[in-house]
Amino acid sequence: MPTRTADAVWNGTLTEGKGTLKSQSGAINGAYDWRGRTGEGAGTNPEELIAAAHAGCFSMALSHILTGAGKPPTAIRTTAKVQFDKQGDGFAITGIALTTEAEVPGLDDAGFQQHAAAAKAGCPVSKALSAVPITLAATLKK
Repeated sequence: MPTRTADAVWNGTLTEGKGTLKSQSGAINGAYDWRGRTGEGAGTNPEELIAAAHAGCFSMALSHILTGAGKPPTAIRTTAKVQFDKQGDGFAITGIALTTEAEVPGLDDAGFQQHAAAAKAGCPVSKALSAVPITLAATLKK
């Protein structure tokens, strides 16, 4: 399996500096700074990128599990909210909230909840972020 890479360049102090992030594919190529990370600026930030990775990974894992169960989804929409908080003298990612809704013909809600929980547990990004509390709200759309 391939190894994926990304590069970061940072210039200056934490609060006044600026940086750039670039992914191997070039899909991500932009500026980031402290203001964007604390919600006061427009640039991207590491937590936003973690949220995107987690939402994408979870959706793919859920699709795989549903398809393997003979219930291929029509659509899956997932949002990941990554909480970034002050802790002691530093900062930490303190929680991740996954919210997903899916259209899955022929599946009841109990089955959907079971498959969604399995996707949360088995998603590679969930596994990598297991030190952080992760919640899931899953809705089956009819």
